Amino acid sequence: MRYIDILRPALQTMSKNVFVNFVSEPKNDTIKSIVGLACAAQAIQDGHQVSVFFAAAGTRLLDPSYIKELDEEMGADTPMITQFMELIASKATLYCSFASVKAVLGHSEGDGALIVADDRIEWSGPPGVIALATAADVQLVY
Repeated sequence: MRYIDILRPALQTMSKNVFVNFVSEPKNDTIKSIVGLACAAQAIQDGHQVSVFFAAAGTRLLDPSYIKELDEEMGADTPMITQFMELIASKATLYCSFASVKAVLGHSEGDGALIVADDRIEWSGPPGVIALATAADVQLVY
């Protein structure tokens, strides 16, 4: 079998605007959520401009205790999910629905309960999702 390096051509192209939208309940499909975080982190490492929107049940990924659960589930010595979130929080533009945070996690703006400080998140709803989706070169939905 011959191996084809699909990454090399992708890395030689111009940076893309990548929109990653987390809306599904991570507890229903843990691996899908982990793959989404890994893809967002990879897009950042590849030099793309990444926007990540946490909406609906996807806001659970902003809960520090849930991220710790995912790290423990992966069972590795290195907290891989925490590392993905740290990279995403530091290098991507983050968006979130506070109505979703309140409904799913029970937190209000200013509680300081999320894995990312409130002032590092752009608060939006459907208008923000549509704006990001229509401006993106690539969309990933988890």
